[in-house]
Amino acid sequence: MGQIQEEGRSRLYPSLTDPSWLVLRKRREVFTKWLGRLSHTNAIVLDVGGRIQPYRALINGQPSLYVALDLRLTPLVDIAGDAAQLPIRNDCFDLVFCTQMLEYAPEPRQVIAEIHRVLKPGGFLLLSAPAVHPQDSERDAWRFLPAALRELLKEFSAVDLAPEGTSLTGFIRTINVCLFSFTPVAAFRGLFRFTIVPMLNLLGALFDMLKLTSNTSFTSNFSVCARK
Repeated sequence: MGQIQEEGRSRLYPSLTDPSWLVLRKRREVFTKWLGRLSHTNAIVLDVGGRIQPYRALINGQPSLYVALDLRLTPLVDIAGDAAQLPIRNDCFDLVFCTQMLEYAPEPRQVIAEIHRVLKPGGFLLLSAPAVHPQDSERDAWRFLPAALRELLKEFSAVDLAPEGTSLTGFIRTINVCLFSFTPVAAFRGLFRFTIVPMLNLLGALFDMLKLTSNTSFTSNFSVCARK
């Protein structure tokens, strides 16, 4: 349990040495803003792919029920199951999290349809999905641009889509991930992680603060808030 909780904390509050620091930091800001507009006291919450539940801590108020579903069982998972066939009745959740799992789903459209089915009318989905990232496993199958996300979510009544950084920060994050992932020697990976990665992360944060560009054609990840 301690290891799982630490993994969740590092996703929510990443270290500057994390190659994905730029997008994780931005996602926390975006989710915090969206959740701040919603009242979730006594809410019923579903976390699809909820193996580590990093964003549970951002919910305003105490949920009356928090249910986590994942293919992999951890001490935080309540239901081991397939997100494309949720063993849950219709219209029963106020809020659904689905973060960084849609790219592994064989049928993303079916996952979204199932989430829509189990949400109450007026309920919300908070989603995040990659647009640019090296393949990280054999199950990694999809990347999602804004048009694809809007198409997948067309049955929702309202969709708010937010880039997790600009093209500049997306480019820097991609360099960081590639340096760390493609270097075969562990010692060099460690060297990159504690020298080049933090420097590039700070450079990306500076670019973001200075608002040097609003271009998002190479944004590496997107967050979405969709209302049923």
